[in-house]
Amino acid sequence: MKQYETVIGLEVHVELATKTKIFCGCSTEFGGAPNTHTCPVCTGMPGSLPVLNRQVVEFALKAGIAANCKINQTCRFDRKNYFYPDNPQNYQISQLYLPICRDGWVEIETSAGKKKVGIHEMHMEEDAGKLIHDEWEDCSLVDYNRSGVPLIEIVSEPDMRSAEEVTAYLEKLRHMMQYLGVSDCKLQEGSMRADVNLSVREAGSETFGTRTEMKNLNSFKAITRAIEGERERQIELLEAGKNVVQETRRWDDNKESSYAMRSKEDAKDYRYFPDPDLPPVHISDEWIRRIREEQPEMREEKIPRYQKEYGLSEYDAEILTESSRLAKLFEETAALCKNPRKTANWFMGEVLRLSKEKQILPEDISFSPGHLADLILMVEKKEISPQNARKVFEKIFDGDIDPVVYIEEKGLKIVEDKGLLESTVKRILDENPGPLAELLGGKEKVFGFFVGKMMKELKGKASPDAVREALKKETESRRDN
Repeated sequence: MKQYETVIGLEVHVELATKTKIFCGCSTEFGGAPNTHTCPVCTGMPGSLPVLNRQVVEFALKAGIAANCKINQTCRFDRKNYFYPDNPQNYQISQLYLPICRDGWVEIETSAGKKKVGIHEMHMEEDAGKLIHDEWEDCSLVDYNRSGVPLIEIVSEPDMRSAEEVTAYLEKLRHMMQYLGVSDCKLQEGSMRADVNLSVREAGSETFGTRTEMKNLNSFKAITRAIEGERERQIELLEAGKNVVQETRRWDDNKESSYAMRSKEDAKDYRYFPDPDLPPVHISDEWIRRIREEQPEMREEKIPRYQKEYGLSEYDAEILTESSRLAKLFEETAALCKNPRKTANWFMGEVLRLSKEKQILPEDISFSPGHLADLILMVEKKEISPQNARKVFEKIFDGDIDPVVYIEEKGLKIVEDKGLLESTVKRILDENPGPLAELLGGKEKVFGFFVGKMMKELKGKASPDAVREALKKETESRRDN
């Protein structure tokens, strides 16, 4: 049987985190009531004129510089003409002839090692609206809230050869955009979307096969399944002596199969021409220099720094930098309590546990670093038991309460009352004569049983060390008698 190689290139659309749309002042906030974030410009009303949002250019420059792209210091917008209900103007303002960035690359790492994936170009454009298909009424409705939301489209070279490489590339872009503050890249909200261009060819061949483009991919798992499914479909066609048709296909993740939407369009089909309402964008050397100087520390720089500066393992450093929000919270908390290792333990344990249990993305964690730092310091000073501290942190995680005030109000602070300890330990021992006899007889494991009883009775108001000391003193006294 012939061996085949998969050739993959991606078109990744990233919604930019600007407050307003690319050519008007309407809100870009996700989740508004249908058609409430609209105006004559973004709904394509006759006579309305677009005005470019400067921050869109700033964000595109940040992304392009981070992706090692060449910057076109004079770029312009073009009209891409197509007719579809979610496109109110019957054209999309995009960039074809002079995109803002081109000829870049990012480095990915897979089980096979490191590899550079080329970026053909990166351009600015506006998003279309959204069609909502109502099966009950048997009709389609249009929500134009998303129309005019700014995008950058990142077009890769056909350099990827597997689903693993595609996932690594998308993860790299996601981390990059989040760290830059350019986009939240929430796939479930559509702020990062990928179209997969895929073809197969005989192993060793230098000639590209006929490619198809797959749309409707909104998760990494769906992308992986779509790649595997389309690869198998094309190989089956070639093995049967049939031709692969160049077309756009839609992936149905529930059925785990794709179906043809339309024949694949070329640029000429869209009849591009320069937008007459928008002048060229001129980007100065000074503008580029300033953006370069403002670039933040990226994930690949943080990981070795965390290992060196904080003494963390590579695994812990990778987990803590998985999200820019998580990394920011960690660094700020560590700086406030001046104990990076303890802070890392809290994040790797309680923060991630609660995030998973409550199904909260790292980007949506809202507690303040100061409150967790105060709690860590109170545990270090033995003002609260670790067990109670974990319960208090749940309150911090949910409602960002002040732990100092909460611990005082709830009476959770450890009080080293020797009289209370002594009377409690005597009572616990007297109430459990059987285990006491075993302990006095030399069965040391029973000691832990009494420690647990004491901690439960005192409700964490005594430190474990103080409890052990009082228990040890009383049992030795009884053993001597």
